[in-house]
Amino acid sequence: MQQNSLKFLNSKIISFQLIFIMIFSLSFQSCDEDGNLIIPLGLTEDEVIDGLKETLKVGTNNSVEESNRFDGYFGNPDIKIPWPEDAMGAYNYINNNLVIIRPLLDEVVLLMNRGAENASEKAKPIFIDAITGITIIDAWDILNGDNNAATMYLYDRTFTSLHAAFKPDIQDALESVGAATAWSEIINVYNPIAQFSPSMNTLDPDLAEYATAKALDGLFFLIAEEEIKIRTDPQARINEILRKVFGTLDS
Repeated sequence: MQQNSLKFLNSKIISFQLIFIMIFSLSFQSCDEDGNLIIPLGLTEDEVIDGLKETLKVGTNNSVEESNRFDGYFGNPDIKIPWPEDAMGAYNYINNNLVIIRPLLDEVVLLMNRGAENASEKAKPIFIDAITGITIIDAWDILNGDNNAATMYLYDRTFTSLHAAFKPDIQDALESVGAATAWSEIINVYNPIAQFSPSMNTLDPDLAEYATAKALDGLFFLIAEEEIKIRTDPQARINEILRKVFGTLDS
C-alpha cells in the first residue's frame, strides 16, 4: 500500500517540487570558494528557511481543515476514496447477482470517506513536527535532489507517523459510522462464494488499511494544491515572510 502511495505522489504532485526548485534556484545562486551558500535578492538564510516552513505550515493547515469536515473527502473528486480497485470483480459480481447486499456497495464508499474526514485532524501536529526540523541543508538537498524531492521531503518524514496515527482512528471511525459493519456483511456473503471460484478473489477484511493509505494520498494531494496557490496567487500569501520569499518570483 505504501508503494501505491508513492506512485500516487509521483504522478499527482510533481508541480509541488517544481515550486521549491524555482524558489531555491533564485534564492541560492551559487556557493563561495568555502562552499558557503550565496543568497541574493535581499533574502537571508533564515528568511528562506522561514518562508519554506511557513509555506508548508499554511499548506498542511489548510489541507487538514479542508479534509476534516463534512464532505471533505467524499465531496472532493480529487481525493474521494473509491471502492478498492483490486476488488472491482467483487463489486461487479455483487452488483449483478447479490441484490440483498447491493446497497452496501455505495454505503461502504460513503462511510470510508466519512471515516477519513473524522480522522484527518490527527495529521496536523505530525506535519508541524516535521516542518519545524527543516534546515538550510534540507533546502539545498531539495534543490539538488530527484524531481520529486520537495514533496518526498515531507512524505518521507511523516508517512510512518501519519499511518500509525491514522489507522487506529480510521478503524474507530469506520466502526462508528458503520463502514466496518457494512464491509463485514459483504465479506460474509461474498467470500464464501469466491472461495469456490478460481476467477473470483476474496475480499481483504482489513478495510482500514486501504482507507488509511487513500486518506494519506488525499492529504498530500491537498498540500500540493495549497502550494500551487501560494506560488501563483499573491492573495494566498497571508503574511510578510510568504510575500517576501514568493514575491521574488512575480517579476
